[in-house]
Amino acid sequence: MSDHLADGATESAPFLEMTGITKAFGGVPALVDASLTVRRAEVHALVGQNGAGKSTLIKILTGAQRRDGGSITFDGRPIAFRSPQEAQRNGISTIYQEINLVPFRSVTENIVMGREPRRFGLIDWGSAHRQARALLARLGVDTDVRQPLMNLNVAMQQMVAIARALSHDVSLVVMDEPTSSLDDREVETLFETIRGLRASGVGVIFISHRLDELYALCEHVTIMRDGATVASRSLASMPKLELVATMLGKASGEVQREGQTGFHERGVVERQPLLDVSGIARGRALRGVSVSVGRGE
Repeated sequence: MSDHLADGATESAPFLEMTGITKAFGGVPALVDASLTVRRAEVHALVGQNGAGKSTLIKILTGAQRRDGGSITFDGRPIAFRSPQEAQRNGISTIYQEINLVPFRSVTENIVMGREPRRFGLIDWGSAHRQARALLARLGVDTDVRQPLMNLNVAMQQMVAIARALSHDVSLVVMDEPTSSLDDREVETLFETIRGLRASGVGVIFISHRLDELYALCEHVTIMRDGATVASRSLASMPKLELVATMLGKASGEVQREGQTGFHERGVVERQPLLDVSGIARGRALRGVSVSVGRGE
């Protein structure tokens, strides 16, 4: 259990509670009375179409942006972080889809950067390498931590980013599309890590468009649309069709009629093709080009 628990906080009280959050950019509303409630030691899905407000809500939580209105309570106390670094110091780490690391630095340096272990005033690289290897081992990764990060493929770089987030004393981890560059084996390893975090009392906010991943991992879901929170439910009580319909702001029957009820292997909503081009060739310029575009894409 994390040591960030505030005096008087109880297991039954919300671990994170964001209520009435508003934000506008240049007078254009991005969030309108948005809310998010996460319990301690749960994996909570945050979903919505692109532009629904998920990223803005997370940036406000982690101090990357300031809210215009509303309140945030974390671990029993009101918060208003001024930077992601301050959020990290208080137990919240974020893993973004875009890998935000330093490619020319070593794997170890990327993991311990800013918190390098020291001995006699100097960086203790032996200890740093051991820490990096141990964190990566939790994710099923065995690699030379002394090599530059740019030597690794994108999937491995993503695992390094996850290891860096876990290197902090975290009590809440935000994962924004963390499986986008991982293969099936790496995804299952990540899921085992997330389940281990939950078992140790750490909460996880899991953002993904892959619905089968949500249903395999998460207990509750918060759905956003047009900058507002439109539903917050137990995933077990919400069929996939209802979840998609709520995301789109349509009736379930309408979604079904429009052919938006299918799901790819990893859960992305399918649509009947509006444009379907296959096998296009033109000399050496084009060879076997295919593209399919669905309605509303």
